[in-house]
Amino acid sequence: MTDVLTRAPARRDGLKSALARTPVTAAVDLGASKVACFIMKSDGVNKADRTLNACGVGYVQSHGVRGGAVVDLDAAIESIALAVERAETVAGLSVQGVTVSCSLGQMASLRARAQVSLGARPISDPDLSRALGVALAQVRLNGRRVIHLLPVAWSVDAQRGIRDPRAMFGKVLGLELLVVHMNESIFRTLGHCVERAHLAFEGVVAAPFVSALSALENDEMDLGAICIDMGGGSTSAAVFAGGSLVHIDSLAVGGSHVTQDIARGFQTSITGAERLKTLYGSAIASTNEDREMIEAPPRGDDPGAGPVTAPRSLLKGIIAPRVEETLELLRDRLKASGAPMAPGAGIILTGGASQLVGARETAVRVFDRPVRLGRPRRAPHLADSASGPAFCAATGVLHRAAFGPRETASGSLNGRAIRSTEGAAGNPVSQVAAWLRENL
Repeated sequence: MTDVLTRAPARRDGLKSALARTPVTAAVDLGASKVACFIMKSDGVNKADRTLNACGVGYVQSHGVRGGAVVDLDAAIESIALAVERAETVAGLSVQGVTVSCSLGQMASLRARAQVSLGARPISDPDLSRALGVALAQVRLNGRRVIHLLPVAWSVDAQRGIRDPRAMFGKVLGLELLVVHMNESIFRTLGHCVERAHLAFEGVVAAPFVSALSALENDEMDLGAICIDMGGGSTSAAVFAGGSLVHIDSLAVGGSHVTQDIARGFQTSITGAERLKTLYGSAIASTNEDREMIEAPPRGDDPGAGPVTAPRSLLKGIIAPRVEETLELLRDRLKASGAPMAPGAGIILTGGASQLVGARETAVRVFDRPVRLGRPRRAPHLADSASGPAFCAATGVLHRAAFGPRETASGSLNGRAIRSTEGAAGNPVSQVAAWLRENL
């Protein structure tokens, strides 16, 4: 472990008084390819035009994360600590706690519905609390941790699509609740990594959800959209309809798997394969690719071995099937989920792997929908190096903290740590009531 971890406690103790004067929000986007940390002061929120100004940004190559899980604890801890250290240096301040965005832990979602009878009085907070409690009582998740609880829609009698039913009259109050969950063991491991980096663990958020908050327009959320976050170790999706998140799904296949395929096909190193993908990689055919030859360093340390030479068409023949297969698997999972996807819903691609040449065209062919590349649109002051699709998730965590949607779930509620319900099977009436009072 580097000196970063041993220096951190002393540095944070030295800036304790500054922290009291300058409340900050910090996001750590933990992926298989990179770890990014974005820091925002309380005065970095512009409520007039709903934009953000990150005062500190830092990112490093990720180590210890692969295949949708943490595989090397010490390496992951060091990556987190280094990313936070760099962001703190740029911001000129220290952070105490971070919220982690990721697609680890086989993230998924389910929808729970509830109906409660009403009296002859206006609908009030206790009525909403009862509906949420009934919906949660239906959920049984063994070995899973709830990370988001989001009302999709309320209804009063036959009237559906209500955003806030309070003060209305009716006989029956209905609720559709989205429950996003992940593997409990991986959730605990992430918390342990953050705490070992001498930071307070403020919870986990789903990367495709916060990427959507950063990259989608309000009209897209209202009319229907699918945000696909193409990361290094996973590909995940957030489906929106009627202005609400309605589904989350993920695959443990991402850009690093493309790199590994190239390394095997060209008999080169992972570093050499990543370079080939970055410089020459494409998921669609290009002119003269059969005659254009490319070189890759040989695998191993034999000084007499020459570079591996092959036509560029071989590289495309390796990349295209993997990208197409990944998107087809995700498409089939979304169809099987029954998530409400409007016929005109577009696709928004985020994540580092979405920048691969031809990824957008492949997505158009696989989904038969309009596709665009998403970028952090709510943070206009980001440097060019941190304003691409790969940084949507980190920016989205800051947007969620500033503008919502507010939630009651394991992790954090309005920046305050709360206890999770065991398997989401309990009835957190007091938490729900407080959340309703503050956020609806």
